[in-house]
Amino acid sequence: MSEGQIRTEVHGHVFKIIIDNAAKKNAFTPVMMEQLSDALTELHDNEAYRVGVICADGRDFTAGLDMPKFFGPTAEKRNIKDGNVDPFGLSKRCRKPIVTAVQGIVFTIGIELMLAGDIVVAADDARFCQMEAKRGIAPLGGAHFRFLSRAGWGDAMYHLFLCDEFSAERAHAIGLVQEIVAPGEQVERAMALAAIIARNAPLGIQVTKEAAAKYIEGGEAAAIAYIPKIRDRVLGSADAMEGIQSFIERRAALFQGR
Repeated sequence: MSEGQIRTEVHGHVFKIIIDNAAKKNAFTPVMMEQLSDALTELHDNEAYRVGVICADGRDFTAGLDMPKFFGPTAEKRNIKDGNVDPFGLSKRCRKPIVTAVQGIVFTIGIELMLAGDIVVAADDARFCQMEAKRGIAPLGGAHFRFLSRAGWGDAMYHLFLCDEFSAERAHAIGLVQEIVAPGEQVERAMALAAIIARNAPLGIQVTKEAAAKYIEGGEAAAIAYIPKIRDRVLGSADAMEGIQSFIERRAALFQGR
């Protein structure tokens, strides 16, 4: 499909969710985001599935959003169903454990998607970047608090402020990634970990995740509630318009701070 899609496979008790838009570096369209929400909801609801694995076809995990389809005059309508799991775990978190396998480019929402899960396996060629502020906007999918809870204030702000690209080794050192493997082995390793988890008592695993989330959900709730305020401030700015236009024109952005 030229517009990309989300595919799923069933492997025993493991539900595999595959990002499939390799021709565009697995950039997400609104339709793909809807499909990802549907897949995560199926994982959440179906008792036959005990663990989810999120991975991507091709050389890259995702370059992020196909920005003109989300922002600006050519933006497409988003239709996430009421009651569905939020891919970023902001309004509704999947109750099943999720292992994410990443490789190549893991930019913007790629980081936010993996941090909305539980365990990350990265190929050693993975490249990470939370670059929204380079585009005139800001992280709106949870990076502003999950990056912080995984890496700590200093390391989180270092990368959120610099909008720099960093390696799998660095991501592992600051806690964003749990294992690094050779390129091409990340999905196999994620599936192996998922199979181990699936052999444990499903209820025990699920209540462990539920209880762990309770520990941080108070702080998360405040951070999530603040997202609409920062979204309105950045998306309505001249800098956001400049960021999108510079992306389309493939040039450096000239920001004015307004």
